[in-house]
Amino acid sequence: MAEQKKLLRALAGETQDVPPIWMMRQAGRYLPEYRATRAEAGDFLSLCYNPELATEVTLQPIRRYGFDAAILFADILLVPQALGADLWFVTGEGPRLSTVTTESDFAKLGPVSDIHETLNPIYETVRLLSAALPRETTLIGFAGAPWTVATYMIAGRGTPDQGPAHLLRQENNSLFEALLDRITEATIEYLSMQIKAGAEVVKIFDSWAGSLSGEAFEKYALAPCRQITAALKQRHPEIPVIGFPREAGEKYVGFARATGVDCVALDNSVDPEWAAANVQVDGCVQGNLASRHMVTGGQELIDDTHRIVKAFGKGPHIFNLGHGITPDADPDNVQRMIDAVRGS
Repeated sequence: MAEQKKLLRALAGETQDVPPIWMMRQAGRYLPEYRATRAEAGDFLSLCYNPELATEVTLQPIRRYGFDAAILFADILLVPQALGADLWFVTGEGPRLSTVTTESDFAKLGPVSDIHETLNPIYETVRLLSAALPRETTLIGFAGAPWTVATYMIAGRGTPDQGPAHLLRQENNSLFEALLDRITEATIEYLSMQIKAGAEVVKIFDSWAGSLSGEAFEKYALAPCRQITAALKQRHPEIPVIGFPREAGEKYVGFARATGVDCVALDNSVDPEWAAANVQVDGCVQGNLASRHMVTGGQELIDDTHRIVKAFGKGPHIFNLGHGITPDADPDNVQRMIDAVRGS
């Protein structure tokens, strides 16, 4: 029953004795069963676009750990691919995209109305998951935030400081904003279709929000998130939205009020006691154990887990990492974390 799902109760503002728990990148390379399925798919993008195999890897951590939520297995760069950008992955180095740095590059992108032809397999994965998940497990859909997606489209890859995107917004702001608007519109349609297919929550990942400051943060992190959230709330008023402006620091304060999201996900650079006093006052928060504990384990893992649960224990909280779990994590440490959260 939807109203009994722990994650949805937290997102509705309920304080629970034991917080719901899931992990970013919980379906991934740290699990041997994932690596086997990935090998069967052939490559990462083939896995993303194979609804049966994408469903399988999404379910694997639910079977193993009993997390309170499953997050759709996909990638934030599927949206630029659906808009017409070339996308490929270089082994050991990550994604590569054809770049958008001129008006002629932008003109080659397709209309938002065409994205679903590429993304239909993702919606089918959501439908399969909606039918396959245990009744108590919440299904989370997601997309990248416009700023973060734009940084990849402009640079053609991940960069340490998002320098190419900052340069374009300064030197050709009209092109930069046109690209951001196209991504924003596509993201609304993409997430809306995920919801129609069965997603019960959606999350907006702004992985590079921390490189924006001052007015730029307001215009390119807050405003697009507010626009996406408002559009989704108008179409699907019952669906909660989680925002993750990673490394926002002090700018986490008031983020929920400024954007309308139901929950703010926190990275592990912020102190949980500070976040409880300054961010959780506005509603549900998610986070924020350091991912390194999934590698190193030990008593520090237990102690930091207990500290986070205690810090956020007086308000609505979803336990999670402050960033995605890394491929070198020990699956046994994930179980130790869950046991520490749930008190066993």
